[in-house]
Amino acid sequence: MDIEGVGGVVTAGLVAGAIEKPTGTAGEHDHGACADCGAETNGNFCSNCGQPTHVHRTLLHLGEELLHGVMHFDGRFWRTLPLLLVNPGKLTREWVDGRRTRYVSPLAMFLFTLFVMFFALSFMPHKEEHALPLAQQIEAQRAVVAQAEQVVAAAEKEIADIQEAAEPADGDPPPSGIGIRAGAAAGVMAGAQAGLNNEKAKLAQLEKEAVEGRKDGLTTGTWQAQVADMAQEVSDSGQNHGIVGAVAKKLKNPDLALYKLQQTIYKFAFLLVPFSIPFMALLFLWKRGFTLYDHGVFVLYSLTFMALLLMIVVLLATVLKGAGVIAGLIAALIAPMHMFAQLKGAYSLRVFSALWRTVLLVLFCEFVATLFLVAVLYLGFGH
Repeated sequence: MDIEGVGGVVTAGLVAGAIEKPTGTAGEHDHGACADCGAETNGNFCSNCGQPTHVHRTLLHLGEELLHGVMHFDGRFWRTLPLLLVNPGKLTREWVDGRRTRYVSPLAMFLFTLFVMFFALSFMPHKEEHALPLAQQIEAQRAVVAQAEQVVAAAEKEIADIQEAAEPADGDPPPSGIGIRAGAAAGVMAGAQAGLNNEKAKLAQLEKEAVEGRKDGLTTGTWQAQVADMAQEVSDSGQNHGIVGAVAKKLKNPDLALYKLQQTIYKFAFLLVPFSIPFMALLFLWKRGFTLYDHGVFVLYSLTFMALLLMIVVLLATVLKGAGVIAGLIAALIAPMHMFAQLKGAYSLRVFSALWRTVLLVLFCEFVATLFLVAVLYLGFGH
């Protein structure tokens, strides 16, 4: 089993563990006895294994079980979601204090939200990128080369002027600081020449593709072609060892690499939880009364909200033209406000205590996101 299979199995196990009800041992159905474990029953549910005493055998109930078992779509969901959105601190505190039957568990909520998010995003229409015709790209690149040649010419003239000033006709000593000017001009000249060579190489590549076409079949000028060219440059530079080389090799097929990256993020999204809990513990290192379990509940509900927020931003950016930037800015303000409200309510903090912890938590989130991205790149591309 490869590493992706392990991620899929772990995710599936977490989903099953989050929504599956406990069961007893198999037994005969009898009046006044549980059909599952055989224990005596007195009510609507078995006190031993929790199974309902009345076993439905209708097609309609099968559909109800599908909605409830797979999607956890019952009354608890509608009590959990509003609190998650407007009063996350109370939701976290209620679950930690043991008042749980009325709410969806944080793990089930997190996994269900991830499933809905990736499922919905996979069906959203993608904007097609229309690259400029190759002839226009060549003309634009020729203009860039001409500008680079002008920079080189200006640098050459500057060096000639410095050399002329360094050799006075009457035999006087050269002006002070002429050596510094000469060194700076030489550095500018070297950079300008390197830039010119790079732009000429790009122009030659475009002219070659206009005659022969791309070997990989990609359209010149699209983001896929640009990513593939960057990956090829990394390989040609000799950096083809370790994780850098592995990533560059996978990026030569950008569409497949993007699909693989999305699948890896979904399969290993649960890693965000163990990555985040230690940083939550650091925020309350000297404060007694809170356990790692409490921090885990906080992290799961917080990640669930952030996933919902991301899904809304992507939806608005896809449906409404030009709304992506505005939605992203609003979301960037909402996220720390939600963290502040959840910290203050979940841990019964004062305003100042919740505020400085929110600032640190935002910084920790950036570190965790970077750590998760490195892990995803390694798990998806690095092996």
